[in-house]
Amino acid sequence: MSPVFAHGSLRLYLLSLLSESPRHGYELIQALSERFGGTYSPSAGTIYPRLAKLEEEGLVTKASDGRKTVYAITDAGRAELAEREHELDAIEDEVTDSVRRLADEVRAGVNEAMRSLRADLASAARDANRGAGRTEFHQDSRDARQSANAAAREADAVLNEFRQQLRTDLRSHAARGDLSRDVVSQLKRELATVRTSILEAISRR
Repeated sequence: MSPVFAHGSLRLYLLSLLSESPRHGYELIQALSERFGGTYSPSAGTIYPRLAKLEEEGLVTKASDGRKTVYAITDAGRAELAEREHELDAIEDEVTDSVRRLADEVRAGVNEAMRSLRADLASAARDANRGAGRTEFHQDSRDARQSANAAAREADAVLNEFRQQLRTDLRSHAARGDLSRDVVSQLKRELATVRTSILEAISRR
């Protein structure tokens, strides 16, 4: 997955949030998720290293609050934020566009794989119908064709249900920012494997 924030943008956004009030690391993660309407939620591995870097640069301080660590902006941090405050609106637009592009890529990959699988199932059903028509023309043949068509319709319904469920799951993970292109590639491979397995099962009948 390409970075959601451009270089240097996340540190600026963290300073902006800390300028509102001191926060725990988890509170910063929640604030970012809420600020972007759930389209982006950074991981702890993204937030804490940047907070540590900001502390090294003297832009934030940290203090213990029981088992939690509270981060607060310093005067130097406020000075940098004031110099770059005009950039914040552009940062929000960049994040929203980045997450939307990833979700579109995942959706396109799922749609392509499901269309291909449905086409293969329909083709297999037609081949079964033609084979039955060449060998027999009595009632058993008609029953076989009807059974094959019913199975194809049922398979299509199963595929549609699977697509909807998986699409919902993927959108949820994309909204949290923890969906990568590697997952999309794996999805394509897995669906191709399923398609091959199903067609082999059909050919053995």
